[in-house]
Amino acid sequence: MRTWFITGASRGLGRAFTRAALSRGDRVAAAARTIDRAGFDAGHGDRLLTLPLDVTDRTAVIAAVDTAASHFDGLDIVVNNAGTMSMGMLEEFTEAQARAQFEVNCFGALWVSQAALPHLRARRSGHIVQISSIAALGGFPSTGMYSASKFALEGMSEALALEAAAFDVKVSIVQPGGYWTDLYTSIATTTPMEDYAPLRAELERQWAEGSVDSDPGLAAEALLRLVDSDDPPLRLLLGSMVYDLAFDISRRRMDTWSSWEQVSRAAEHATPAPGTR
Repeated sequence: MRTWFITGASRGLGRAFTRAALSRGDRVAAAARTIDRAGFDAGHGDRLLTLPLDVTDRTAVIAAVDTAASHFDGLDIVVNNAGTMSMGMLEEFTEAQARAQFEVNCFGALWVSQAALPHLRARRSGHIVQISSIAALGGFPSTGMYSASKFALEGMSEALALEAAAFDVKVSIVQPGGYWTDLYTSIATTTPMEDYAPLRAELERQWAEGSVDSDPGLAAEALLRLVDSDDPPLRLLLGSMVYDLAFDISRRRMDTWSSWEQVSRAAEHATPAPGTR
């Protein structure tokens, strides 16, 4: 029996992850801004601990993680799932809107990771799972700020994986495609500028033709396979669409780097430090 700490557990992927862990007999500290035991199947008894938590409040995060670790006598798996999505062209974002996107998606995950690491280091084991997004594969019109927050999460998590490995703590970044969650119903939007109306219309047409979303339960099944692995990957793609897109974007980047190789290499030539010649 393992102990999980899952943020954003009241809905969508977080709720699916919580139910999947409980269904196999594990213990879960389920945290969210608003959370109720009634949102989960009954019969879990003291294996389920619900904790109201705003992940942007670092002090509250530390207290919640400590409470969970004390209640269950340790932690094994930490899932940073809490996230929000803001949509709009980058020119349209106010400072408050831009900062709010990072507060949850990047800093919230940082605070939880910081709070959990002392418990995982003490046991010299554990697994931190960062729920990222297809948006971290590249920037796209109208989701640029969301992508930026997920890029930041992934850069931070790559460093965290190397640091935590010294204590036998694993870190994985999960990049899901589309799932039927409440994320779409709680999107924050900017005030549209008329200049971008044609681009918005084109994007709406593309989304109407190409949107593919899945049951969150499938993501939960993949997560269980990830945390059960003795050698989990740093990154895991979820879904055929995101899998194909990842390879397509990577190939295009490699092609661009290759075509500009001469310029890239010419920009480096070792010389003595200034003043030492």
